[in-house]
Amino acid sequence: MSDINIKITDREGVTHDIVAPTDMSMNLMEIIRSYELAEEGTIGVCGGMAMCASCQVYVVNDPGLEEMGAEEDAMLGEAFHVQDNSRLGCQLHIVPAMEGLEVEIAPYP
Repeated sequence: MSDINIKITDREGVTHDIVAPTDMSMNLMEIIRSYELAEEGTIGVCGGMAMCASCQVYVVNDPGLEEMGAEEDAMLGEAFHVQDNSRLGCQLHIVPAMEGLEVEIAPYP
């Protein structure tokens, strides 16, 4: 089993040190949900299909995330509260290269 350490700041401004598995095919949205860092019904509304932006996060420290895909870019083009460092948590698959990632959960519309 291989785990990474990431920091997630919730919508209340509280930072959580999270241990996330890299061997379970999870994405950041699923990690946020599993640790209950956002109110039920306000994260991953579309089920992780890059269709709602409810899992939007602001990347504070990027240890080397994969490039944004066209679907993610298009969804962020229509979302609220978008910043230059916005990403969709459902599109960030947990891999060893994400060790040290720091994100803030964006406000829910």
